[in-house]
Amino acid sequence: MSSSGASGADPETSTPSHPELLARHAAALDLFGRRVHDILDDQWDHPTPCADWNVRDLVAHLVSEQLWAPPLLAGGTMESVGDALDGDLLGEDPVGAWEAAARGAREAFAAPGALDRTVQLSYGPSGADHYCGQMTTDLIVHAWDLARGIGATEYLPPELVSFADRETAPYADDLSGSGVFAPPLTPPSGADPQTRLLARLGREA
Repeated sequence: MSSSGASGADPETSTPSHPELLARHAAALDLFGRRVHDILDDQWDHPTPCADWNVRDLVAHLVSEQLWAPPLLAGGTMESVGDALDGDLLGEDPVGAWEAAARGAREAFAAPGALDRTVQLSYGPSGADHYCGQMTTDLIVHAWDLARGIGATEYLPPELVSFADRETAPYADDLSGSGVFAPPLTPPSGADPQTRLLARLGREA
């Protein structure tokens, strides 16, 4: 998923309360951040389950997503941001770049009234709470991708798996054609919730 080009779906389903949503978003930021800190110096060019991205590319994608959040939540648009977030966002300190971007996104979503706003995404206006849900799910799934790329633990906390499952279920049929995720896989019989979620998003646990 992408902050400026997510799935395009805005399902009319029960939305988590703002405190719950912010808690899950913060936990997902922390989860991905721990994986970033796990990256060894010689692992930045390792492949990941995202076919076109190595470890550095994957982290750069998530840094970009977090950097988009403050201007969009402040009423900006893709046009007003322009090319300000293009180019190499990691520089010589990828971990520091992640920390700064994550801090900005966390503060932007947690600002008073932020989740009640409407944001302008690539497919049109969306509720900021829905945008936060998409961003949270993206962090959860890509934390698994990053873990696999660097050989870290692939365990995802059950509450985050449950959140991502609820978030993606309403538009699961649209995911394979969105270009965001690989085609869904059939999970093995008796698969646990994490394996089923990853299979839905085209990943083999």
